Amino acid sequence: MRFAVDTGGTFTDLIVEDNDGGLHMFKAATTPDDPIRGVLDALTVAASGFGLGLRALLGQGEMFIYGTTHPINAIITGNTARTAFLTTLGHPDILVLREGGRAEPFNFTVPFPEPYIPRALTWEVPERLLSDGSVRRELDEAAVLDIISEMKDRKVEAVGVCLLWAMINPVHERRIGELLDQHMPGVPWSLSHSLNPTLREYRRASSVCIDASLKPMMAAYMARLNQQLKDAGFAGRSLVVTSQAGVIDATEAAKKPIHLLNSGPSMAPVSGRYFSLIDEQTDTAIIADTGGTTYDVSLVRRGRIPWTRETWIGQPYRGHMTGFASVDVKSVGAGGGSIAWVDDGGMLHVGPQSAGSVPGPVCYGHGGTVPTVTDASIALGYLDPLFFLGGSMKLHADLARAAIAQHIAQPLNLSIEEAAVAILAIATENMVQAIMDITVNQGIDPRSAVLVGGGGAAGLNSVLIARRLESPRLLIPEVGAALSAAGAMMSELTSQFHATLFTRSNTFEYERVNAVLAQLEAQCRAFIDGPGAGSFEQTIQLWAEARYPEQVWELEVPLPATRFESTQDVLALMQAFHATHQEMFAINDPGSDIEVVGWSATVACRIRTREGGSLVKRGDEALPQGVQQQVRQAYFPGHGFVDTAIRRFEAMQVGELLAGPAIVESSFTSVVINPGATAERRPSGSLSIDPGRN
Repeated sequence: MRFAVDTGGTFTDLIVEDNDGGLHMFKAATTPDDPIRGVLDALTVAASGFGLGLRALLGQGEMFIYGTTHPINAIITGNTARTAFLTTLGHPDILVLREGGRAEPFNFTVPFPEPYIPRALTWEVPERLLSDGSVRRELDEAAVLDIISEMKDRKVEAVGVCLLWAMINPVHERRIGELLDQHMPGVPWSLSHSLNPTLREYRRASSVCIDASLKPMMAAYMARLNQQLKDAGFAGRSLVVTSQAGVIDATEAAKKPIHLLNSGPSMAPVSGRYFSLIDEQTDTAIIADTGGTTYDVSLVRRGRIPWTRETWIGQPYRGHMTGFASVDVKSVGAGGGSIAWVDDGGMLHVGPQSAGSVPGPVCYGHGGTVPTVTDASIALGYLDPLFFLGGSMKLHADLARAAIAQHIAQPLNLSIEEAAVAILAIATENMVQAIMDITVNQGIDPRSAVLVGGGGAAGLNSVLIARRLESPRLLIPEVGAALSAAGAMMSELTSQFHATLFTRSNTFEYERVNAVLAQLEAQCRAFIDGPGAGSFEQTIQLWAEARYPEQVWELEVPLPATRFESTQDVLALMQAFHATHQEMFAINDPGSDIEVVGWSATVACRIRTREGGSLVKRGDEALPQGVQQQVRQAYFPGHGFVDTAIRRFEAMQVGELLAGPAIVESSFTSVVINPGATAERRPSGSLSIDPGRN
């Protein structure tokens, strides 16, 4: 038995795979003050669903996979460790100057962002290496000891070290690490050459400081998670989802917590890729994960999940760059809990503020007072008040309608239904713009891609989104309400390794490049023999970080071969780069040489024999009394309140067609089939929807 958990802003999603490969989906409210309690709450709900106690359920578990927003939330709220930054003498402003970019270059009213580590906690280390790795100035160990003494006086709790050219020769960084161990025992530190051995000082420095600042908190958090699971009866392997759409052991995650920053959203494209392929036979899809707080959009292009190196915490140029590639996910503040409000000028907005799980939307009856997308949906009849979360939570439509009337309808001189429609329309437009940004920027026409809707709130307006995009098909997987958790269940054990070595195609250094590739491959083999031991399948992919001469930024290109033996191998790399450049920028220069700045390797180990899985059917006999209605009044623009067919998600037969207006309900989601749209049940359990037109 395996467990996969994704902790969102409103709900904690849980997928349980039983010993026969069947999937069971559960939800519990997220507990922001202690996310682990929300995890245990979801497991307790699952245990009840299996007719077991929590200890008996967990005692059958062999693997626990966890997606968390805890580290990113810690940075956003400033709850990280008091961290010091050590850098080469004469370069204390790396985190201040960054790379010179500005979101609004001519807007001088926007203050320059504060560095991640303030200058007051930045120390300059007397030493200097050159770009070839040679030592120009030896490390002044006495000065380092003085710095350590000052850090103790300042109550430093973690240390990040980034010295010039340490990725070429790490001798000085290693020695600083030894001195920190000797004279500041128990204080965690991060060294740039081992964490992120790539070119560009700001990215290396930023990543090492972010990583160090998270270590005390995440070490304690992972230890507490493992201990509480163990105390509850779990004796299996604990894994954590990474920003790169893979998983690593929880103990390793605590050592390099920067890899967990985009933990949750990175998993949705994994399951989205699987369902788009088996249900629609396409390897190009837009994956939209609608949670209670955010709307996360990602892509699958020709079976590959795109990555981005421009990964920011906060706004680009105004936040902090992680320095690591991660799954390219665009998030906007538009979800089921997004708050609707009218500004002083009489304009309606939805989000980015969210009601979250506490107090939640007004209809929850937990103290919320301002209307949300969920409140608008219940006012329109899209949600059954008696069947939210399978009937375990009653919604209050009267409270939702009153809040919409007070805060939206009356200020805008609209009826409650018109105001609710306007709320959904604004939320839909916010979501469409997020999709347009990520698709058009990467050369994908949304009119040629399947839209995969995930998240508990996905079904409320995904047909409207698909219509705006002119997508040919909308897919709502049966496990879509827990799309990220399902992706975690399908994910592989992964790791990445990097090395810096500059060479050009016209003066290619075969011997040195092959030595670097051999080293990277050896690191991958060690990973396979270590954390990946016992895996069912292993793959290694080598990459080049290449560019045209005089270009500033590189593109990552998969290597056609594992070694370079002749000019033909170099030509194959050049052709691959030209093709990648054409795909990304719609232009290339086939007659030009290329430069390779760095090399990397990714290793993936399959730890699950099954690729997908289907939900175990529950049957209607367990439904609460009064929720098996076949028709309900629902409001649609241009139609008003109309009789709307209500169907149970799992009761639909494979191949069955359902024309709108209709609503397909499960214990975890409601899918609105607008007038003019048609839904069909796929063998996997997914709903495949032709969005039609208004």
